[in-house]
Amino acid sequence: MAFLFVLPTWPADVWRAAMAKVAPDLDVRIWPDMGRVEDIEYAAAWLPPANVLKNLPNLKVIYSLGAGVDAILRDPTLPENIPIVRVNDDDLTKRMTEYVVLHVLLHHRQQRRIDANQKARIWDSFPTHAASALSVGIMGLGVMGQDSALRLRDLGFHVAGWSRSRKAIEGVECFAGAGEFDQFLARTDVLVSLLPATKDTDGIINRETIRKLSRKGPFGAPIVINAGRGRQQVDADILTCLDNGELYAATLDVFAVEPLPADSALWAHPRVTLTPHVAADSDPEVICAYVHAQIKRHQAGQPLANLVDRARGY
Repeated sequence: MAFLFVLPTWPADVWRAAMAKVAPDLDVRIWPDMGRVEDIEYAAAWLPPANVLKNLPNLKVIYSLGAGVDAILRDPTLPENIPIVRVNDDDLTKRMTEYVVLHVLLHHRQQRRIDANQKARIWDSFPTHAASALSVGIMGLGVMGQDSALRLRDLGFHVAGWSRSRKAIEGVECFAGAGEFDQFLARTDVLVSLLPATKDTDGIINRETIRKLSRKGPFGAPIVINAGRGRQQVDADILTCLDNGELYAATLDVFAVEPLPADSALWAHPRVTLTPHVAADSDPEVICAYVHAQIKRHQAGQPLANLVDRARGY
């Protein structure tokens, strides 16, 4: 039995070394040096080229190495009969929660204003607000969304969540489905997206959505934080809303085109905090340990955890 990494845009040798630490006896191969393809029963991938996974005759399971699975599902030749497992590890969840809490707090405590004042040598001890003055709304209540919601709740923010199906989280107001979307937006001062990339979520952070957000918060206009997927935001709408006052600020970690083109107006906008898709980096050793444990479960006849529903896209 052999295991294959398909990582055309990632440092494959780093992942090979990580897997060697957790599974030294595993026959690990790196695309395109696959050897005898009949030996390969398990594969882990990110942005696999067309026909690579399709042409593994004895493939049993595909593992997505990122928090989402859109990088796998975009393969037009993806074999339909092979189960796909997404990574759902505590390390990824904690990293995403750190990012969300960090950027909610950066806006709440007006750190960008403090940084600008420091550069200008201005001593400005402006008034601040309690966390309870701000309502945070999280789109996407999977494992990461729920953990972020709980940590923000514990800090004193009024937290709500919106998801495709109904969730119940203690101390968090939960909304579900298209019928409750506008109600969710109307009570939200800070909109956080942790949604998966699907046809239904494409372009969801647009001017229409932004206009429906609360204007009752301490900044007089809403804030957007997108750590989900770049396809969910309409960059031109975000810039327009920032310039006309419909949006107070934005933190953006993901983009439809990555790396973000150098000529994008987002780079230099004074109310945009831009990060290079680092909200929840995959740690090779942690993820390899997770994948190896899943392989052992499968070989022992136990059910696979975190199976992807291809129809829903996550």
